[in-house]
Amino acid sequence: MWEFDEPKYFYLLALLPVVLLLFLVNLYWQRKKQREFGDLALLQHLSPEKSTFKPVLKLIVVLLGLAALIVALVNPKIGTKMETVKRQGIDIVFAVDISKSMLAEDLAPNRLEKSKQVVSQIINQLGSDRIGIVGYAGSAYPVLPITTDYSVAKMYLQGMNTDMVSSQGTALGDALKLAASYFDDPQTSKLIIMLSDGEDHGEGFEDALEEIKDKKIKVITIGIGTEKGGPIPLRHNGVIESFKKDQNGETVITKLYPETLKTIAKNANGGYVFGGSTKEVLEYVKNGLDNLEKTDFESQQIADFESQFQWFLGLAFFLLLLDAFFLERKTAWVKKLNLFNEKNKA
Repeated sequence: MWEFDEPKYFYLLALLPVVLLLFLVNLYWQRKKQREFGDLALLQHLSPEKSTFKPVLKLIVVLLGLAALIVALVNPKIGTKMETVKRQGIDIVFAVDISKSMLAEDLAPNRLEKSKQVVSQIINQLGSDRIGIVGYAGSAYPVLPITTDYSVAKMYLQGMNTDMVSSQGTALGDALKLAASYFDDPQTSKLIIMLSDGEDHGEGFEDALEEIKDKKIKVITIGIGTEKGGPIPLRHNGVIESFKKDQNGETVITKLYPETLKTIAKNANGGYVFGGSTKEVLEYVKNGLDNLEKTDFESQQIADFESQFQWFLGLAFFLLLLDAFFLERKTAWVKKLNLFNEKNKA
């Protein structure tokens, strides 16, 4: 199996036709000047040792040398062996609150963006754990199934917004049930990391906690927001036009309710941490991960690719060096072979 390290250098192959064109233009110019100087047959008699084939041979050698040099720049690699790689880790599902209350700016830049920053930083410190993402407001929404592709996870994470779920509110129970359904391996250690301001407008989360206990899932809750709270800005083209109001026309003040999140964490053998300081959250989560047993959950065959550029580089240098020893005069031993019956013609 082949792969190319720097395929962009293949564009340099376009230089080869340019070199060929320059050779033909130069050859045409030489013939034109020779005709101006005198008769071509007479000029050939005056320089009988000049070869008509050598310049073409030199051109071919130069073109091959340049092509080999370009391939060396591309650095082709070939898979020379197969290895079995075992990964150790746990399954983690991030449950991210995407209700309208997460637009409050009591944590800069706002609660939702703060949640994304925290999740992204947690992913950065993971090793070979599998992760999934759930978004929830009035209902839960599957964002990304369990995967080991962290770059894809971050891409989906950044795309999360408060318009993904039409029903508003914060159904913590639905989020926990959907997150629990992600775990497909009963032998793997399981962890749900829930980020929310704790406002629960659902039907409760007692049933979800019972399911989590049965599956031996631990839950870490992260409080996003402040107990003082703040209004929910309504923006148009990035500009705040007003703030969300209730039925009485009063500005809604959304607050952090840590007791709800602490209750969930306590009943799921986990813990609660305030999300105002990303550094403290990362330390807390790291300690929690260290206390969980790692499991061999994946075994995969991978090809160990080795660079082959040195062969093409050596060939390029050999051909370009060979070109330097090619003279444009005829070779004596080739003349003796009389391949084109030139003596008889003479």
